[in-house]
Amino acid sequence: MSGRTHTLEVAAVVRETTDAHTLVFSVPPQLHGRFAYRPGQFLTLRIPSERTGSVARCYSLCSSPHVDDRPAVTVKRTAGGYASNLLCDTVRAGDLITVLEPGGSFGPRGLDGELLLAAGGSGITPLLSIAKSVLAAGRGNIVLFYANRDRRSVIFAAELERLERRYPRRLRVLHWIEAERGLPNARRVGELLRRHRRREWYICGPQGFTTVLRSAAAAVRVPAARVHLEEYRSLTANPFEDSTLPAHLTVAALPPPAAGADDGSTALEVDIDGRTHHLGWPRTARLLDVLLDNGIDAPYVCRESACGTCVCAVRRGRTRMVRNEALIDEELAQGLTLACQTLPDSADVHVSFDL
Repeated sequence: MSGRTHTLEVAAVVRETTDAHTLVFSVPPQLHGRFAYRPGQFLTLRIPSERTGSVARCYSLCSSPHVDDRPAVTVKRTAGGYASNLLCDTVRAGDLITVLEPGGSFGPRGLDGELLLAAGGSGITPLLSIAKSVLAAGRGNIVLFYANRDRRSVIFAAELERLERRYPRRLRVLHWIEAERGLPNARRVGELLRRHRRREWYICGPQGFTTVLRSAAAAVRVPAARVHLEEYRSLTANPFEDSTLPAHLTVAALPPPAAGADDGSTALEVDIDGRTHHLGWPRTARLLDVLLDNGIDAPYVCRESACGTCVCAVRRGRTRMVRNEALIDEELAQGLTLACQTLPDSADVHVSFDL
């Protein structure tokens, strides 16, 4: 099992609503550095299963590294959802849960900007972490658009009210209650949020909600580079089980190499966790596979380009990505890439995970 996997004790379980519970974790002092996180990131939890040994689920951190002493995630029960129902029904303080270290690239680069946070249901969890961090440790101001089925399903309702009272000039919460106003649509949401089109937009929620918000942003002419999405996805691989494929099996549907590139192995220099490794990198192998096959504990969760956990920087040489759903144009221009999707495109490449 990966060295980035740890067993944490549940310090407390907080019932937020009938269908949502927050799990607060106790992190021992020797792991504080490993569990340092940025607002908007998530933890991946291992949930035991009699059928498969375990299943893995990602839950956003609702806590703030600038405010809260302990990391916490919020789990919302879903109909027929094995993991969410098990966590909500059975986990108690004192239980032990295996988790991966924090991952994900969703969230602002700084805490001083003007933000529009848009949440649908339990999509509030990473946005609460961002809001608390901005208000406590930055100078930014926030408009939070929050859609829910009814008022009883509003997660963190009391906490949001407290934050509004404490920061009346820096936080404004706009609730959209479907039982009272109907489902949100692009036209009505666009009209409501038009005055905030110059802000950076951060959107999290079910796919239907994110589709509406993206359409609303486009309708009021928010540049695509200022719209950031955190979408809920099911993992197709379990990072807690030994299911890593050898590099030579990851060759389907790859883009062609650049003109003039040879077919040999690339000389790879990679910086990770303060150490430098020198490896051969086959032209048809993705970077993450090469690292794992050589026993290097690279960070990853989804292997599908969506979570951003395996982000790294190309310091020298050229690479190309098979697929990208996590990085925006500005980050690509800075040389960032996703190890799970990256192929070499020159004879010599230097990559760093120590950003």
